[in-house]
Amino acid sequence: MLCLSVLSFALLLALIPSGSDALNQAECEVCVNFLGRFYQSLKDRNVEFNSAAIERELVKMCKDAKGKENRLCYYMGATTDAATKIINEVSKPLSYHVPVEKVCEKLKKKDSQICELKYDKQVDLNTVDLRKLKVKDLKNILEEWGEVCKGCAEKSDFIRKINELMPKYTPTAAKTHTEL
Repeated sequence: MLCLSVLSFALLLALIPSGSDALNQAECEVCVNFLGRFYQSLKDRNVEFNSAAIERELVKMCKDAKGKENRLCYYMGATTDAATKIINEVSKPLSYHVPVEKVCEKLKKKDSQICELKYDKQVDLNTVDLRKLKVKDLKNILEEWGEVCKGCAEKSDFIRKINELMPKYTPTAAKTHTEL
């Protein structure tokens, strides 16, 4: 009887993930978010769940990816300029409907950089004073919009460009800034 309870306790410990193996949502936020949206889009469009079809769709989605998500695609090998190719580590598990958290956990073991990717903090353009932001943050706003500030040398140039484009990308924030 004692042997059986020791054996069942050992089995229970083996099934509980240890703190180092369990994947934290915030620890791998770009991977979990991107692959979660990707998996949902596959289901919504009734794409056939086989490795080849999933790989094709992932490459398509990665063509439009920007910022941290583009970097994730690069690490997975889903971009044309990628040095390595571990895209099958995504397509095969997803074809069996493995949860994206588990897929990202497996990817982390292959390349730890995948889970080091974090989204930039979003700036609330309705309330922020652009003059108090760093140039890096101003550049990130423009990059998020898919815009570039050619010829911008000073902070005021970036602010002027953002104010010009604000009605196009965030009309409510543009109204707020004109009222100030």
